[in-house]
Amino acid sequence: MTTPRPRLRRLPLHAAATVTIALCLFPVYWMITTAFEPNRDIQSDTPQFLPRTWTLDHFRTAVDADGFALFWRNSILVTASAVLLALVVALGASFAVARMRWDGRRQFMLLVFVAQMAPWEALIIPVYIISRDTGMLDRLPTLTLVYFMMTLPFTIVVLRGFIAAIPQELEEAAQVDGCTRMRAFRHITFPLLAPGLMATSLFGYVTAWNEFAYANFLIIKHQDSRTLPVWLSSFQNVFGTDWGATMAASTLFALPALVVFLLLQRHVTSGFAAGAVKG
Repeated sequence: MTTPRPRLRRLPLHAAATVTIALCLFPVYWMITTAFEPNRDIQSDTPQFLPRTWTLDHFRTAVDADGFALFWRNSILVTASAVLLALVVALGASFAVARMRWDGRRQFMLLVFVAQMAPWEALIIPVYIISRDTGMLDRLPTLTLVYFMMTLPFTIVVLRGFIAAIPQELEEAAQVDGCTRMRAFRHITFPLLAPGLMATSLFGYVTAWNEFAYANFLIIKHQDSRTLPVWLSSFQNVFGTDWGATMAASTLFALPALVVFLLLQRHVTSGFAAGAVKG
């Protein structure tokens, strides 16, 4: 039976956790409530905790805005391509680092960690110059490659730790039974990597889905190649910002990431924990 003293000791931790959650959720709450408020209430000097009246006009404005379906398609295409490409490349690289012994393995991982720590915003100008000189500006494949490079180091680090945590004896036993090394990996190790693959996929998805700077900087002339984060800025004009439509569009923009996280949260938690155990 729990005594009152340990409960009192845990009280500051619970209070700190409650305050942290409230601070993190408050912007989300404000975004959602503003999306359902009429314009007259949004501009009011006395904001309400909940809207006095609810409206869907802002969502209609967002959905009917120019390029909504097109930019949605662009974001899905770029995000899915970058995540799949990062998974394929990182899976081979992490397996080579975790299972094989070769010269330069430690140096390779050091470079991966350096790339992971590098601020990608500082590389916008070099990436722009390279894209301009190679004729790759205003193209979705350019964004795909950029997002692939942004998510690849993290994916390699996590999958490497996850593969290292799986006993190598399982693969060796399959090879004794006649499997090749590739077949043993495909039938034994790969199914056990599902949580790690989902964890890294979610990270890559959120990174590519929310990225704004490169999408705004590399897509200049061809407006049809822009993505949803850039589309959100279309609700700002010379007369000001349509906050209701902006918040409604932001709510629609955040829904896919929320749904994906809720579906994968169990695998994501186990994936990050397993990937940090060994290696």
